[in-house]
Formats: sequence, C-alpha cells, structure tokens
Amino acid sequence: MSIKGAIAVTRFGMGARAGEIVDVSSDPKGWLLSQLAEPDRAQIRGNDLLTTKQAVEETIAHFQRRRELQRQATSSERQQQLQMHNRKQREAFIADVSARNVHAVNTPDGFLERWVRFWSNHFTVSARKPELLRIVGPYERDAIRAHAFGSFETLLTNAVLHPAMLVYLDNQKSFGPNTPIAQRRKLGLNENLAREILELHTIGVDGGYTQQDVVEFARALTGWTVGSPRLRSRKIGETVFEERLHEPGDRTVLGVRYREAGAVQALAILKELARHPSTAEHLATKLARHFIADDPSDADILSLKRAYQDSDGDLTEVARSLINLDRSWEREARKFKTPEELLISSARLLGLPSVYGRGARRIYQSLGQAPFTAPGPDGWPDEAAAWAGPDAIKKRLEWANRTARLAAPASMPIAFVTDALGPLASERTRMAVNQAESRRQGLTLALMSPEFQRR
Repeated sequence: MSIKGAIAVTRFGMGARAGEIVDVSSDPKGWLLSQLAEPDRAQIRGNDLLTTKQAVEETIAHFQRRRELQRQATSSERQQQLQMHNRKQREAFIADVSARNVHAVNTPDGFLERWVRFWSNHFTVSARKPELLRIVGPYERDAIRAHAFGSFETLLTNAVLHPAMLVYLDNQKSFGPNTPIAQRRKLGLNENLAREILELHTIGVDGGYTQQDVVEFARALTGWTVGSPRLRSRKIGETVFEERLHEPGDRTVLGVRYREAGAVQALAILKELARHPSTAEHLATKLARHFIADDPSDADILSLKRAYQDSDGDLTEVARSLINLDRSWEREARKFKTPEELLISSARLLGLPSVYGRGARRIYQSLGQAPFTAPGPDGWPDEAAAWAGPDAIKKRLEWANRTARLAAPASMPIAFVTDALGPLASERTRMAVNQAESRRQGLTLALMSPEFQRR
C-alpha cells in the first residue's frame, strides 16, 4: 500500500472498496488517468430509468390529471387518486436516487463519479419544486454525465437549456415583453436563468457583469422553453425554441454585441461566456476548493485556469491538470466530507444495507444533504464550516453508532481501517480501534476517526 494509492481512491474517488488501495498503489496517477479514457463508464444504465423526454411527458400528464381530479372527482375520490399519483411521482424519484447510490457504491471508477457529482452540484437543479421530482434524475444523466468530460461550452449549453433547468429557474415563464403573446396575456421577462448563468455557472459574482447585462441576456434567452400541450408544441417534453415568445433585437452582454438571430443569439452568448477569462478563474477556484482545500493556493488555481484556457475549456484536460498538481497529493487531508461523501465512502466498504438500512431518505435528511434537494441554485456548500458544527457532528455520531450496530457482526473494525485508509490511518486511530471493547465500538471509532471523516 502507498500513501498516494490511498489518496487516489479517497480524495479523487468516492472512497476505497476492499483491496482497492493495494490495487491502485503501483500507479495511482495512471489509475486516475485511465478512467478519463473511458468517460462512458460514468453513465448509469437501467431499463427502468426514464429519459428526460419520458420524465417530462409523465410529469405533464401527472399535473393534468391532478387538475382534472380537482374539477371532477368527489372529495374522497380525489384524495385517494391524488395520493396514488403523488406516490408514483415519489417512487420514480426514489428509483433515480437508488440507482445513483448503487452506481456510486459499486463503480470501480471513483474519479469519474466524483467529477460528475462536482458538475452536477455546480449546475444544481433541486427537486424542491414538485414539478421537478421525476426530472432531476434524467437531468443529471442526460445533461451532466453525458457531457462532463467534453468541452465546458457543451456542458454549459446542455445543462442550462435542459428542461429541468428551464423549469427550475423559470425560463418557461419568461416572455419577450414586446411580443404579442406577452402583451395580450400581460406577461413579462424573468431574469432568474440569466442571472444564475452569469453569477453561478460562468463568470462568477465578481466577474464584472451588471444588471443591464442580466436583462439583456434574459431577453436573449426568451423563447427557450419546454414543449408542452399549452404551447401546442409538437415536441412535448423536449427543449424547444418558440420564436413567438422571443424578444427580438440586438443584445449587448459584457460589452459584446450580438445580432438578432433567434435561437442562435443565446447560444452565441453562452459560447462567449464559456471562453471568458473570469469563467476560467471561477471554475478553477471551485475545482481547487473541491479537490484540494477550502482555501486553495493562488498557484493551484492558476494552473487549473491555464489548463482550461489552453485547452479551450476541455474538461478532460482540466482533470488531467488537477491530477498532476503536486498539492493534490499532499498527505494532509484538508477536505471535510459532506454527508453524501461520508455515506458513499462507508457503503463502498460496508455495503448499502448497513449504511442506509431501510431508511436511506431518512438517513440523508438527518445528516442534512438529501440528494437533489439543495436549498438554492448555488448547490451544496463545499467548505467544512457548513458541515462540521456541533449539531452536525452529533448526528454523524448517532449515524455511526447505528451503522456499527448493523455492520459489526460481519466486519472487523481494524480491517475496515486498513481497507478504507491504508497508510493514511494514524497510529492513534489504529490503537483506539484495536483497544475498543467491542466490534461495534471499534467500528464507531473507525467511522468517526478524523482520517475517515476527511479526504
């Protein structure tokens, strides 16, 4: 076992499986780089998983049926059928979360999974909106997993113009103020999507944009919506551009003038944003913060920024640059695991039943990070301060006690430490686990050890 082998699977990956640190130790960098050669392995496949189009179609049908029940059925009938329809929505969402968990726990390509999840959080869509419950899973599969290893421009375009994002940030409610349909129905511009693309997805809050840039970009984005019966669209459930909803005219965003070109106008702005120096800076900072430290060095940020700019936003090249950064391989674990990272890394050794039991949703909620439910479009926080408060640590300890109770009969605590951490485990941690009064206590100590709580 080598320290770099342990770092490769715990810091770059989603946590070690039994024997994985040994397998990787001969060539840790090569193990990571080899994953980048097969990005399709990041995909989650299953015959029961819906495509985006299917999910949107079923969501539209669900809400249509709800409206019909509210108009036609008696109170008792309505309540029963509404409960049935709501249960189907919830079951589809649970199936997506379950498939995602199973993939993360079983994949041999932990770096691919961590990379995907970074970008999924960067382009957050939250199922806190009921109409997105069935769509967030397909969104991650179709928009993020399919494009996280190509150009950032392609990822950006697919993410922000996906039906889930258009609904989440209300672009389907944004109408060109001077279009006949807006004036007839007294509808107007919604700036949410334009603002978040600038502030969160590309140049960042300090990127130099103004309120006028937001308004101009929002006008360019009008017309991009989701095909629905209400629009009499022929492409139900798909992203469409409706010319009659688009605000015509030239637009100026960040000092660049874009001629009126219908659907192409917004695409041209997205292309320019993907190449903006502030976008390179913003993305490099977030990547360094996620993989290296809450307070990454200027040198590390600069290296990733240069990799982004030199490759014209090729995300695979940026990932290679990250792998080759010296500070990525320093022994000190500077990142505190989020609840999701803690659960996945534990399950990769102990198995899903021990870590989640029959209450995966309850476990996630108790630790404060239920999948696809980030509180806002900025996603889940990526710093220790958000996850290491006294109450959060108390809940982690309660979870560790419960998990140890389920897993201890089949697990040797010191073997868990060796498989999970290898040479990263301190002598103090090994001694505490070895001297525990029971397997259960030993496994609790291992799960709560500083080395396992960090990566």
